[in-house]
Amino acid sequence: MRNLLMISAATLALPGTALASEAGGESGNTILVIGKSDGYLTIDSATATKTDTPLIDVPQTINAVTREQIEDQAHRSLADVLRYVPGVTIGQGEGHRDQITLRGQNTTADFFLDGVRDDVQYFRNLYNIERVEVLKGPYALIFGRGGGGGIVNRVQKTPSTDRFFMGGEASINTFGAWEVAADVNTPIAEGAAFRLNAFYEKLNNHRDFFDGERYAVNPYIAFELAPGWKAGISYEYVYDDRVTDRGIPSLNGEPLPGHRDTFFGVPDVNRTGLEAHIVKARLDGELAEGLNWSTTLLYGDYDKYYTNVYANGAATGINGTVALSGYTDPTTRQNFLAQSNLVAAVDFGGLANKILLGVEYGDQGSTNQRRNAALSNGTLDLSNIVYPTVTFPAISRNRTSDVEFFSAYAQDQISFGAHVDLVVGLRYDRFEIKGIDIQDGNRPFGRTDERWSPRIGLILKPQENVSIYGSYSQSFLPRSGDQFLTLSTSDEDLAPEKFTNYEVGAKWDIRPDLNVTLALFQLDRTNATTPNPANPATSIVAGKTRTRGTELAVTGQVLPGWQISGGYTYQDAKLRGNEFVRLGQVPKHQFALWNRYDFNPSVGFGLGVIHQSSQFAANRTSATTTRLPGITRVDAAFFYTMNDTVEFQVNVENVLDETYFADAHNNNNITPGAPINARFTARMRF
Repeated sequence: MRNLLMISAATLALPGTALASEAGGESGNTILVIGKSDGYLTIDSATATKTDTPLIDVPQTINAVTREQIEDQAHRSLADVLRYVPGVTIGQGEGHRDQITLRGQNTTADFFLDGVRDDVQYFRNLYNIERVEVLKGPYALIFGRGGGGGIVNRVQKTPSTDRFFMGGEASINTFGAWEVAADVNTPIAEGAAFRLNAFYEKLNNHRDFFDGERYAVNPYIAFELAPGWKAGISYEYVYDDRVTDRGIPSLNGEPLPGHRDTFFGVPDVNRTGLEAHIVKARLDGELAEGLNWSTTLLYGDYDKYYTNVYANGAATGINGTVALSGYTDPTTRQNFLAQSNLVAAVDFGGLANKILLGVEYGDQGSTNQRRNAALSNGTLDLSNIVYPTVTFPAISRNRTSDVEFFSAYAQDQISFGAHVDLVVGLRYDRFEIKGIDIQDGNRPFGRTDERWSPRIGLILKPQENVSIYGSYSQSFLPRSGDQFLTLSTSDEDLAPEKFTNYEVGAKWDIRPDLNVTLALFQLDRTNATTPNPANPATSIVAGKTRTRGTELAVTGQVLPGWQISGGYTYQDAKLRGNEFVRLGQVPKHQFALWNRYDFNPSVGFGLGVIHQSSQFAANRTSATTTRLPGITRVDAAFFYTMNDTVEFQVNVENVLDETYFADAHNNNNITPGAPINARFTARMRF
């Protein structure tokens, strides 16, 4: 464990670290409890069960990346963090959003903030985040629709009444990208505190024509209303403007070689922008001894556009030609989400019960338009690159939709003595979508789904620091998809997709600061659809997919001064009944390991490796489906603590300067990985 940890707005300290303890993370001075961590190890969380539960007592796989690890690895995006979580595959997201694949299920929407839905398509920031939690397998009981392969939850920093502190950070990398950040916390009255996080980042990388900027500010006030009653109000403003870059095309079923930096868009046309206002209010209260109530309200207003010109086919040769296509796509979204939970600790017949009763309501309104591009030349000649001029003459899509949902759920965590726990729960969801396809003659569309989602988990604890578990859980995804704008006439008659997860595993706290987990799982997806070959505008039910796999993870302090976080995942994802069809963006083997070793209180060294086997860029349905080669990337870091106020850090990515392909959107939108590069960081605190 390092002796000094700095707080910065772009990289935040955690409960359990030295600075977080000073800020009240474990001393009880953090007004709104968000769980405990110790270095790289997360000890408990309220996310997986909506109750404060040690992770060893949660009967499903959870990977958590703490603030300390995020800082040590100099991560600047959610994708950076998740590349070091085996079992998660990063998608390109068309250059304008976070997109991942979990257990074979691709998603742009299964993201949460403090357990509340955060499903808009954008790049999420880390500057005000305490830790990132990855929950594997369907979690509909806790989170509702979606989440077929799992969810990603960001835990936000909260104010502390312990003392005034202020931190800052500045960094720059060898591509010319730079960032400044600040974090200020101050008590403002007895039982009340205010925290402000802010950052500005200038974007750049190795790709031709790429640039951009983003910044955000997040004031947060929290206070005690009365003994046992606490409240918090957070406002966040987010601005993001950058080049949209969909990478390179393929050649003969592999990424096109020799064009790592070549831009297959149009300079000054490819652009994406986001402006967001997010307000979150939370109230926690103790109604009686052993009976607690909490409510969270979130309102978000998102205004976004993106313009894409991209490779729309394979290259004809290394210096041949590539077809281009494009469109511009503005979207607005207003989210209102309300969630209320009642948790009771009671004994029945000598059995300890932790009962959760909850309700959730949401209203989400969206508008979306699309204009297809008219290019002066629809073919890019790689032997003599001349970018075409672009216009967007007519609207090709114009839709509005409103989603209203209501959920009610109940869960009981039952302890049969010291060695057996049972988790059972059931959730009811009513999901209603109504929309207008303005481009299709103001055609109304809509559908209402009502679904029950069960969950059951059995935990055996032969001793206090060991658990062996089995679990069963379900989730569903309505036909309107992740973003509520794709409900066709034929889809309105189809039942939601269904996800069913079976999992057995073991968790072992070797020491309080070192944990090992192992899990075997099978995830089945039914009612999956595919375009109808006879009429591509409609869909047909294609059958069932199945992902089977094994996950192993180790996190914590191996020896004094040596912390690790890593794991291995094996996944076999395919269409059932057709072994040829393999699910896209699911490598069979993934391995990641990060180490930090402190030689003394002043000097430390970090070393990490990421490996994943080859994967298909899209579902393999033919021999021409593009395969991305396997990846092995080595990263390193050097840490120097000057004194209690100043710390310096150097991170080197891709130390061996390997050529690799980081992610993809489809067969011909593939992102080349960055060559060797370094980031220099200075932190201060007062």
